[in-house]
Amino acid sequence: MSPKFEAPRGTHDVLPAEQPLWQRVTGEIERLCALYGYRRIQTPVFEDTELFARTSGAGSDVVQKEMYTFEDRGGRSLTLRADATAPICRAYLEHGLHREPQPQKLYAVAAIYRYAAPQKGRYREHYQASVEAIGSDDPALDAELIQLYSELLRRLGVTEYRLELNSIGDAECRPAYIERLTAWLDAHDDVLNEAARQKRATTPLRVFDVKDERVRAALNDAPKIGESLCAACREHFDAVRSFLDAYGIEYELVPTLVRGLDYYTRTVFEFIGPEHGAQSAICAGGRYDGLIEEIGGPHTPGVGFGAGIERLLLALEHAGVETPAEEPIDVFFACDDGPRDLIFELMARLRAAGRSVDTDYAGRSLKGQLTQAGRLGARTTVVVGAAVATIRTAGTQDVEVPLDELAERLSV
Repeated sequence: MSPKFEAPRGTHDVLPAEQPLWQRVTGEIERLCALYGYRRIQTPVFEDTELFARTSGAGSDVVQKEMYTFEDRGGRSLTLRADATAPICRAYLEHGLHREPQPQKLYAVAAIYRYAAPQKGRYREHYQASVEAIGSDDPALDAELIQLYSELLRRLGVTEYRLELNSIGDAECRPAYIERLTAWLDAHDDVLNEAARQKRATTPLRVFDVKDERVRAALNDAPKIGESLCAACREHFDAVRSFLDAYGIEYELVPTLVRGLDYYTRTVFEFIGPEHGAQSAICAGGRYDGLIEEIGGPHTPGVGFGAGIERLLLALEHAGVETPAEEPIDVFFACDDGPRDLIFELMARLRAAGRSVDTDYAGRSLKGQLTQAGRLGARTTVVVGAAVATIRTAGTQDVEVPLDELAERLSV
């Protein structure tokens, strides 16, 4: 027996019937980014492994458990794109975008690769919109990015979500807080599970990122980073909140909200959708003012977010947003013993003029061809006979045309 091939576990096909909704979402992202002044950027599907290790943090789940890493034939360690922000920052630095007017406002819609247990809306190869503003520490940019995503949800018809917001400080105030947190964790080790202990061993702040609800509840009594912010971080966060208020964006302050990657500083946020569990976050991001320094560049502030396309589609499904109908074709040619070479000549001319055209390639009967024209929603059906053609357009009477006049009648 021939082998039966299926898509690898944790991947999925986006079939033609799913494309209209997929294109609506990605198209809206592109239109919105253009309105806000964000330009598209594309980076390679794989990068040097060290790029992710240095920026995500050696102790992060991404680096320790989830990266698709391989050695190429030249002995180089490469990793499939595990995160979009670090490659965009690498490109920003490598190509001298830091020498252009700042901030550089960039976006990408690309595949991300994470080895994790596949779940609904959570794939090992999934697609993500990444929107980044690099080169400014203006808190207004933090608010703009949050407002951009909320506007995307509004345009797509998603209303059931909440925005969680926090500040996790910076290199000035976080060390003192880490000391306080470490002391508390030492005194309350009994409330931690093994996952929490592993996280605190690398980055204590990441202990708040555990999934166990019992541990999360216990951590509510731990010191909060918000209580230890320096004056500059507090002023920055107050400004972010003020701008969100100006935009009319509702948010919930969550003192335990952190991000799973080491490069985040100050503002962090998550949009929580209608789904529960691992699929709940439909967008997450924040500020990363030290990332470019980590990869050898000058101090360069930045802020951005990543939003999964598949999870957003689940939110649309939950909201009852219907899949847009596929665009009907302009003209369908049915052959009733007519010259096919004439049909193909006319099809080429119509397509060159920007009109969508199709015909039968399956040897259907005339009745079957007309049925196919109906399936495709053809606005006009042309039945080509041996001497005349019949033009059928909904809402009008059929018109018979000699074959030598058909091109003129179809305006080609």
